[in-house]
Amino acid sequence: MLVLSRQRDETIMIGDEIELTVVDIRGDKVRIGIKAPADVPVHRKEVYDAIKKENEQAARLGRHDVPSLAGRNRARHALDGAPPPNGASRLSGANPPRREIA
Repeated sequence: MLVLSRQRDETIMIGDEIELTVVDIRGDKVRIGIKAPADVPVHRKEVYDAIKKENEQAARLGRHDVPSLAGRNRARHALDGAPPPNGASRLSGANPPRREIA
């Protein structure tokens, strides 16, 4: 780990695009400003760890872990007018609409 000393309003560059600036120092707290391109995610470490953990858990989910997706898929198709998948009824078992004969 590289350890650098900086005073207020001094900056550290990471590569050509990321700037870390010491904005304020109060007691044992240091406020750091970060300038980075929009495509570079910037998170506190504890937030990054939580995101990583949730992504790993979601990647381990199987079809049997999320049984309600099939029902949601049918309902979505019924609302948007698209034919439902696998020949399922657009109204998911409800009576078909009646036609009036003139």
